[in-house]
Order: sequence, then C-alpha cells, then structure tokens
Amino acid sequence: MAGDDGDWWFCLKHMKVEHGPGCPGKDRMGPYKSESAAADALALARERNEAWRRDDAED
Repeated sequence: MAGDDGDWWFCLKHMKVEHGPGCPGKDRMGPYKSESAAADALALARERNEAWRRDDAED
C-alpha cells in the first residue's frame, strides 16, 4: 500500500479511491492527505453543500 503522501484522490467515474496518477482530473476530487480522507470525499462534499444551502436560505 502506498504511503500517506497527500496524493490521494476520489474517482467519480469509478467511485473509488486512487493514489497518484490515475483518471483525468475532471473525473476526480482531491487531492487529499490520506486514503481515508479521499474515501470520505462524497460525504464531505454533501456536508459542505448542505451548509451552503442553509447559508443561502438565511440570506
């Protein structure tokens, strides 16, 4: 397994974590510092989107 060197990505095309070179950037989220952070990419994006919606609703 590759080390935690900050080159972790979540591939939206294959719905999996990638390390280092992989799918094109247009298909990936990241980079993340660790494999587990990349694995949580969709959950983090969902949380941020919900926070932005709440902020917009308050304006």
